[in-house]
Amino acid sequence: MREIVLDTETTGLDPKSGHRIVEIGCVEMVNQVATGETFHAYINPERDMPEQAFAVHGLSEAFLADKPHFADVVETFVAFIGNVNLVIHNAEFDMGFINAELTMAGLEPLSMDRAIDTVRIARRKFPGAPANLDALCKRFQIDNSERDLHGALLDARLLAEVYLELIGGRQRGLSLTGPAKAEGTVAAAVSKTERPPRPHQPSADELAAHEAFVERLDEPVWRG
Repeated sequence: MREIVLDTETTGLDPKSGHRIVEIGCVEMVNQVATGETFHAYINPERDMPEQAFAVHGLSEAFLADKPHFADVVETFVAFIGNVNLVIHNAEFDMGFINAELTMAGLEPLSMDRAIDTVRIARRKFPGAPANLDALCKRFQIDNSERDLHGALLDARLLAEVYLELIGGRQRGLSLTGPAKAEGTVAAAVSKTERPPRPHQPSADELAAHEAFVERLDEPVWRG
């Protein structure tokens, strides 16, 4: 089962107001395990960067000036996500921006049916509790110390761990952001105590009891 954990950074909150995507990060998971395959791109939004958005992700207009446009990366992006489910934190936001960019590029928008919204899962599972990514990392003891600012690929990696916790599938020690466990570990041998074979021959008393029981039966099959 292949899934893509996805996050975006943008110039603002609403693509209908002319805001654009400036970063996309995707992490591939197969059978709820990160494969190490990712897609990541900074994107020139072809517009200015509002101060409020810069304060969130730290991506300046100058930094993005020489980055590719969305149309330059869309083919690689669409090929990477394929037609599988997309795990997104607040899916309506990211899907709205992605579909706006796809439409401008002359491509079909993605169906919302593909989106697995981890915000909705978290709110159902922990009603009344904060459902933002930092709060969920804290709840599940996931190290997000590198998250000084929002970053699409880092956030996608953190979200992959949060998602597995939310659905009950995360295995301790299989961190997607921390150091990997040492390979080559051999399980300790289990000592086994040999037992003598158990006797299965019936005793004389058991044979006598069985004979007495058979005598009470009409035409027993044992004497056919």
